[in-house]
Amino acid sequence: MSNLDEQMAVAEAIAEYGDDKIQHLEWTEHIRRRPGMYIGKQGDGSHSDDGIYILLKEVIDNSIDEYAMGFGKRIDVRIDEDGRVCVRDFGRGIPLGKLDACVSEINTGGKYDTSVFKKSVGLNGVGLKAVNALSKYFFVRACREGQKKEIIYEAAKKIEERDIEPTDEPNGTYVEFVPDALIFENYKFRMEFVETLLSNYSYLNTGLTLTLNGKRFMSKNGLADLLNARMDSDPIYTPIHLTGEDIEVVLTHGKSYGEEYYSFVNGQYTSLGGTHLAAFKEASARVIKEFFAQKNFEYSDIRNGMVAAISIKVQEPVFEAQTKTKLGSTRMAPDQDAITVQKFVGDFLKRELDNYLHRDAETAEIMLQKIQSSEKERKELAGLSKQAKERAKKVNMHNRKLRDCHVHYNDDFKGKNKDDDHRDDSCIFITEGDSASGSITKSRNVETQAVFSLRGKPLNCFGMTKKVCYENEEFNLLQAALNIEDGLDGLRYNKVIIATDADVDGMHIRLLMMTYFLQFFPELVRRGHVYILQTPLFRVRNKKLTRYCYSDEERESAIKECGSTAEITRFKGLGEISPDEFKNFIGKDMRLDTVMLRKEDAVHEMLEYYMGKNTMERQEFIINNLVVELDEA
Repeated sequence: MSNLDEQMAVAEAIAEYGDDKIQHLEWTEHIRRRPGMYIGKQGDGSHSDDGIYILLKEVIDNSIDEYAMGFGKRIDVRIDEDGRVCVRDFGRGIPLGKLDACVSEINTGGKYDTSVFKKSVGLNGVGLKAVNALSKYFFVRACREGQKKEIIYEAAKKIEERDIEPTDEPNGTYVEFVPDALIFENYKFRMEFVETLLSNYSYLNTGLTLTLNGKRFMSKNGLADLLNARMDSDPIYTPIHLTGEDIEVVLTHGKSYGEEYYSFVNGQYTSLGGTHLAAFKEASARVIKEFFAQKNFEYSDIRNGMVAAISIKVQEPVFEAQTKTKLGSTRMAPDQDAITVQKFVGDFLKRELDNYLHRDAETAEIMLQKIQSSEKERKELAGLSKQAKERAKKVNMHNRKLRDCHVHYNDDFKGKNKDDDHRDDSCIFITEGDSASGSITKSRNVETQAVFSLRGKPLNCFGMTKKVCYENEEFNLLQAALNIEDGLDGLRYNKVIIATDADVDGMHIRLLMMTYFLQFFPELVRRGHVYILQTPLFRVRNKKLTRYCYSDEERESAIKECGSTAEITRFKGLGEISPDEFKNFIGKDMRLDTVMLRKEDAVHEMLEYYMGKNTMERQEFIINNLVVELDEA
């Protein structure tokens, strides 16, 4: 292009960018066009941080603030099959004369007055307005001292405002909303995510009762109850539970590798941590190291296997996003002379944790043994790690196992357009065999989807030490591909997807891979990064219709739809599905099952039974159940 052409192009662009291109959006339209700025990702409810859960949380947060100020000891939540959500608290109730403003005027609310809400979460005056704007139906009722007021909205547009009238209902606020399906496509609330949300609220607010469709959540022991519920195996010593003004801490060690933390600010679960969690991790390791003064332990050995939770209360907290998942405040109050979060947490642990360890010699001894064991294993792995990294580096130069993508989970997108940030979409498919890997590789989105090919069945690593991650070439290369040797901070893919055939061998490979992750990288599972890809078992089609079926029930329905001329194909393996077809199964509507860790799963016992060396016990189980199935047949 000549200089003249360039000048003409610039002039044309300037001419097109005129007054008519400048737009003013009402706040409701801005929220609806850019919901990510207010609620994070939209999603369909299949992940715990999807937008519909943020809407629910915004409503409940207001009720929690009421309880924190001493008003109302119960919050009732109901979620219907059609996605309708109802939340009723028994606090003071929104002032009737300002009810409309509090739910429909941006930057309006009572949380700006710290004399009314001293240590609140909702300080931005956005929460209920965002719920209103992103709901196709929103109803609010406030009851105060024998009077009530009700208003109905649709996408934040007022449809009906009823006059104030007498009521015999107790004080409090009732909110009912239906998320807009135009924004949250095909959404569905998963009750396990909602139950986790409510249980967290109960742990942080002892004495508060929450109900979900009649199911009750209440805690007497605070964060100690949280650890008891969240740990998937027994702690090696009784959790250390410490409380003080504006702070509560509980910590222990488990048998698993890695670290596991839960952090909260003013009753808000900060899933991404922040200044308070960073202060806790540093201070707890330092106090323990100083207690065992004669041992020059490394912090990584002290924290290996640690499971802990911390909750603090901060005046006017500053979060790094509207969804409040990471604390940015460096001080306990906005006053520049206020104590720092780091010093507040550090001083508390120096005093309380150190005193506890001096009082409880038995716990201190168990902790010492755990740290020494971690130290010994780390030193044994140090040489192997260096050799394995060199081996992985050489192999990666000609690595046919990994077909990488362009965008990774830990990429730095700072300064780039937020709409171009696809880090959450980044994933890696772990497949078995060249044919399956080939089908996925030809069908994938090279921007965000990587493929790692296994050679046959991986090693059953149950009961082994992490040494096997370096000595086994396949595990070493996978560990290097994921970049998780030193923890999840460098994780390269948001979703780690096990993609195997839907047959016996495929199921076995799934179990072997899940055993690997649960044994050595349980935090990868706990944080919701591991998935199972669901692929169709059947294809039913005629000249006009093609239906892919994931179950016998779906197949029967498809046969009825396609009629007597239907052609039925049973897919025996992923390699049988053509790349053109495979695009349908790993695209926007990809079916994934999240691998979840729950205490009631008794993971260690389950793995020991299915993957351990109790061969005769398993054999007897299979024979007995096979006989039962044959008898029923």
